[in-house]
Amino acid sequence: MNRRHFLLSATAAAAFTALPVTRAAAHSVATPMTPPEWALLQREALRVQSEAVEVFYNRYFDERGYFQCFERWGANDGPDDAIENCNDWPHLHALGGSDRVLELYSKAWEGHLKQYAELKTIETEIAREGMYYREFPVMNDWQHLSEGLSVFNLMGLSAPHDPAFQDRARRFSGFYTGEDKTAPNYDARRRLMRSMINGSKGPLLRKATALDWAGDPFDPTGFFMEHGETTYQQTLDHYVEYTDVVGDSPLNLQATSLVMNAYMISGERKYRDWITTYLDAWIERAKRNNNIFPSFVDLKGRIGGPEKAWYGNVYGWGFSPVDPVSGKREDRNRVPRAIVAFMNAYLLTGDDKYLQVWRDQTDAINAQAKTIDGVSMVPTMFGRGGPYSYKPGPYRTNGLDIWYMSMRQSDYARADTNHPWVQYLGGQNSGYPVTALRDTLETVRKKMDTLAKDTTTKETRLADALLKFNPATVTPLLHLMCGAIHIARPTWSKTSPPQGGALLYARLRYFDPVKRRAGIPEDVAALVSELTDTSTTVTLVNTHPFRARTVTIQAGGYGEHQFVSMDLGGTKTAIEANQVTLELAPGSGAVIRFDMRRHVNAPTLSHPWDRV
Repeated sequence: MNRRHFLLSATAAAAFTALPVTRAAAHSVATPMTPPEWALLQREALRVQSEAVEVFYNRYFDERGYFQCFERWGANDGPDDAIENCNDWPHLHALGGSDRVLELYSKAWEGHLKQYAELKTIETEIAREGMYYREFPVMNDWQHLSEGLSVFNLMGLSAPHDPAFQDRARRFSGFYTGEDKTAPNYDARRRLMRSMINGSKGPLLRKATALDWAGDPFDPTGFFMEHGETTYQQTLDHYVEYTDVVGDSPLNLQATSLVMNAYMISGERKYRDWITTYLDAWIERAKRNNNIFPSFVDLKGRIGGPEKAWYGNVYGWGFSPVDPVSGKREDRNRVPRAIVAFMNAYLLTGDDKYLQVWRDQTDAINAQAKTIDGVSMVPTMFGRGGPYSYKPGPYRTNGLDIWYMSMRQSDYARADTNHPWVQYLGGQNSGYPVTALRDTLETVRKKMDTLAKDTTTKETRLADALLKFNPATVTPLLHLMCGAIHIARPTWSKTSPPQGGALLYARLRYFDPVKRRAGIPEDVAALVSELTDTSTTVTLVNTHPFRARTVTIQAGGYGEHQFVSMDLGGTKTAIEANQVTLELAPGSGAVIRFDMRRHVNAPTLSHPWDRV
């Protein structure tokens, strides 16, 4: 049964001020607590990263918000990479970073929209009239579209009422829900996207060319090239096998993050229904394909087309093109990226079927294990000749994501839990908070030291050259402050591109009710130390010795959870709300245990004071 049954009526799905939740009265914390080391480090991490972001922006963006680089169209170093230089800045502000961070990433977003709308290709057909149209890429694949939307998809955390954000969330969604007939990407009757390359001008319904992916000719000499190319021909050759794009691909499911934003600002049922309808179609396809998501569905809705090549399509199960630099075939299966869409659906509905389909896929892959040189191994790729590219088993891809959403012990047992944060939550790594925060500060120091020595100029720098030096280092903060999982990089690879466009999947979130802004108030620190299906334990500290602070804690990144009760200092108080406000005396702190019901509220981008 859907665990959110009582909140999804037409009334519950109304806009910000009509949600069926109440705000609890403020509670007081007065017990003295000397600020622990982790608390001081956490405050320093927020301060230092905010300062570093400003230095980065002032160095690499101009007064218009344009990223200073050699501008071009391409999958390697195109428009998506320019704005990716601000990745995690929305997280940083929403955690409690300075308001300057919000100002800068907002300016960069506006700037890059104009920057790449003005730019036109000469030889590459797709972008001859501009790389952006109606403030969105004209056509691109959803590996790169999602990466380019990593900032936008989180802008609502801090500024949900911004008219431009709201207008874009609706407009961008319309490109994919079928509402905007000028961008016919979605076939509502067959419940499929018509191409894996799509955008504001609709789908690409022909074979893609290497030029479509690589962009106009240029001389790469002197540039940092991610894949090591030394000539433009090698850049073209990198994409020579990237031709099969017509038809639906699981990567297209990442469009659900756009539609989730439209739902969370409006509460309109049509957005929720589109998400569940499209995902349900993919669940059915997986079941018909021996519980494995097909990577190619043709325009008639046939899995694998007439040849039943279910493993086909660019970035599919059978996609292992030749790397022109090494001369070797590389496995570039990106199907696991689609997990984000199913996490979105679970966030939206609390329905376990959106996780079960991934468990079934894991079982189907593990069922094909075989022993090679005495080692049990499982396939990670599938092609015309069957499974291939065996790796030591068992297959655990996306297992940690599934466990985080479900909190089931059975999912924990199937996941790769060899992660210091997960071990900390299990009581096995008590030093993780201090170690992680010290590492965060050191990471920022090293990045800023490298940038201080950077001699590149606008003319010698591609859009992706600085991505790894972005000083926003928020993963430990998300883990420790919010009990959040950061879907930043696919778990199956340490070298594959970062996961783009994901929403915030969090147990707790903080607001400053005095300044009326997202983020933990000044001087306050938070440490989530335990997560279960029905409870969350957090330590709150006011590090200031003589100023009181007030903080509002929300249950879930989007208010999707519900606080049942709060155990504060041994006193248990009924809450029954998705937010609670605490007044922290100077130099005080407390360990708080919340009993919760998870995934029972309709998610919203509204802030706590909107729900009075």
